[in-house]
Amino acid sequence: MSVEPAPASPNPLHDALRLTAVALAESGIRYALVGGYAAWARGAPEPSHDADFVIMEKDLEVARKAIADAGLDVREPAENWLFKAYHRDALIDVLYRMCGEQVEEELFDRTDMIEVLAVRMPVLSATDVLSSQLRVLGEHYCDFAHLLPTARALREQIDWAVVRRAVDDNPYARAFLHLVGELGVAEVPAAA
Repeated sequence: MSVEPAPASPNPLHDALRLTAVALAESGIRYALVGGYAAWARGAPEPSHDADFVIMEKDLEVARKAIADAGLDVREPAENWLFKAYHRDALIDVLYRMCGEQVEEELFDRTDMIEVLAVRMPVLSATDVLSSQLRVLGEHYCDFAHLLPTARALREQIDWAVVRRAVDDNPYARAFLHLVGELGVAEVPAAA
């Protein structure tokens, strides 16, 4: 009697996220779930566009090979800070720089092991998730509509003083923090 393989999930993005997390874990490198799905794993609304993981640049080749060996289609975009992997048209971004900066070991030290879609994986802290989302705000991209539900859902997990210090040089991020305070989502300390 043969065992039939489990059918694919109706959500290819969920499958892609699980496949990538397992591949990275089995490769032995440090990695973490970041971005919208990291926020979702901590209680924010579920994103629908893609899932993001972060690795260190020194582990780039190991990560590419592990993800390709897991059956995802690995592609190199024009940007020099990530690579992309596809599973049935679902997109995974694997970043090795965040907000223009190299990923350091300390980032992984601030993660928590959380079960996401039945796979335990390191997930970026709520403070780091929001800080990284705020640091990319600028005149070409400034969408508070998706950030407010995230801030509201994660408000008790976020160290608002750390977020303030991390984004204080960005006027768009400061405006968002002001709005968070005005709406009563959280008490955000003033700039030092």
